[in-house]
Amino acid sequence: MKTQYDVIVIGSGHAGVESAHASAKLGCSTLLLTINLDNISYMACNPSIGGSAKGHLVCEIDALGGLMGTMADSAALQIRVLNTGKGAAVHALRAQTDKVKYHLNAKKILEDLSNLVLRQGEVESIIKDNDFHIQLTTGEKFTSQSVVIATGTYLNSTILIGEKRFDAGPSGFARSNYLSKSLQDLGIKMQRFDTGTTARLDGLTIDLSKTTTQHGDENIQTFSAMTKRPIKNIITCALTYTNPETHKIIMDNLHRSHEFFKMDKTASPRYCPSIETKVHRFPDRERHQTFLEPESMHTNEYYMQGVTTSLPIDVQEQFIRTIPGLENVAITRPGYGIEYDCIDPMQLDHKLECKTIAGLFFAGQVNGTSGYEEAAAQGIIAGINAAHKSLAKDEFTLSRTNSYIGVLVDDLVTQGTPEPYRMLTSRAEHRLHLRQDNADIRLTQLGRGIGLVCNKRYNIFKKKLDQIKLVQQSLSQPVQMSDIKRIFEKYDESTPQARLSLEQCIRRGNITLNIMAQELNILTDIPPSVLDYVTIETKYSGYLEKEQARIKETLRCESTKIPSDIDYNAIKALSGEGLEKLIKHKPATIAAANKISGVTPADINVLLVWLRKNNT
Repeated sequence: MKTQYDVIVIGSGHAGVESAHASAKLGCSTLLLTINLDNISYMACNPSIGGSAKGHLVCEIDALGGLMGTMADSAALQIRVLNTGKGAAVHALRAQTDKVKYHLNAKKILEDLSNLVLRQGEVESIIKDNDFHIQLTTGEKFTSQSVVIATGTYLNSTILIGEKRFDAGPSGFARSNYLSKSLQDLGIKMQRFDTGTTARLDGLTIDLSKTTTQHGDENIQTFSAMTKRPIKNIITCALTYTNPETHKIIMDNLHRSHEFFKMDKTASPRYCPSIETKVHRFPDRERHQTFLEPESMHTNEYYMQGVTTSLPIDVQEQFIRTIPGLENVAITRPGYGIEYDCIDPMQLDHKLECKTIAGLFFAGQVNGTSGYEEAAAQGIIAGINAAHKSLAKDEFTLSRTNSYIGVLVDDLVTQGTPEPYRMLTSRAEHRLHLRQDNADIRLTQLGRGIGLVCNKRYNIFKKKLDQIKLVQQSLSQPVQMSDIKRIFEKYDESTPQARLSLEQCIRRGNITLNIMAQELNILTDIPPSVLDYVTIETKYSGYLEKEQARIKETLRCESTKIPSDIDYNAIKALSGEGLEKLIKHKPATIAAANKISGVTPADINVLLVWLRKNNT
């Protein structure tokens, strides 16, 4: 067997899959090592892709030429757009997916990919000289120029169910026993986080008549531009609620929950708290919702969204059976907490490369993040840069101004994270510009430039640009007054006194181009997604112009580099805390320095004056 590769990816979760795919597609001989080939893109937690802010990441991965969008579309069981009652910036696609099909699709894509070899085995050690030397527990050895660590929550992981502890990875898969120590031997700073998941239920024992049915949306966009068929809603989900009886059982047994008696100083996820934490933190809440979601067409198991728990099995059975519809339910797999090792991401640069070990990249939950989408987003960046490192090509990074991926990476490497990091729309300063509907317009040309966007995808993108141009040219055409009156009355919009152009019509609150196209029988060959894009760009044009001005200023700060060998002690006007923080964090740009807690605007001005004075 071949032992020398350009790139080796360790871990086959959502980050590892995107890394290996990007590396191989860019022409590097790539080896994907995984403890178990059955955990490729495995959904150990909720069987869904997308959601608030996460859907943005999936569309951006797709725009760059990644896999997650097409795989989510092909495995979708139900699809919905979230936050439709709010502004366009936070509209987010979410797909309930078939976890079995998703895993099998990912595995088959990787197996068929040129330049990529899959290998099952546990990494025992990594040694670095001119190259990386990786040894498996079987004694096999492999060498490469670049390595991507994408081990998820498997490093020294421990499953926690009440007082019981088991040395295992997610869903009982084998854990990685040796890699943490090997990374520490390389000088990597580690930390310990924890997360959890819910019990799985036998769907045949759920009384759905006592729940509220949740249907998917019809005729909506897909995650991927490559998906031609409309997604059909194959299943429904169900909504039910906890109640005071549920909460009493939980409160009476808090002392038996890992969340409340754990001795280790592990950091739990703030934005996906356990049901124990919810009940304890909000004692006045009479109920908490839970969505019952089918996991696959190949099983009867259901996932209980919102009821993550590490209580003992007997307590889980008691409190779950107090929930309407679940009085006689059978638990197929108990919920559990999981502790795991991860790294401090501030050791990485914006390429996700270790600052002290050239060629060593990290991606996914090993960087302290949570979620499949956050992992995949890091994976594609790490995979691209690992390949570029081996091919001696320029680095590839994204900015806070052009992507949620850029926001994610920048947050991690400049601020770190004290708990599992989750992407939120509120983390993006320019979220009106960073919408889900324009991800391809923002990023596809960049993906094409590095060779990750194939001809088929690029032709689809160019066709969309042509369609947008055609629609924008039609906006000046006047609309008959009779049509305006009819349409505006139908959609509860006040009727104007004079004729309007098509553009003026869609500036009114309730009117969109899709509505006008249907009512006037125009633009019939244009996809609804294109009409939606032009509608948003038109309605928000004034705000977008202001945002572009702010983006220009952000880019100016990002382009102002700080020399790596700068002597901050020589800059006498810096505040004491500012000096301390700048020395500690070593920001690469003024934009990075500006985000460091303790570095004041006055410190930034002093630094800018010093840089200009010294011609740096």
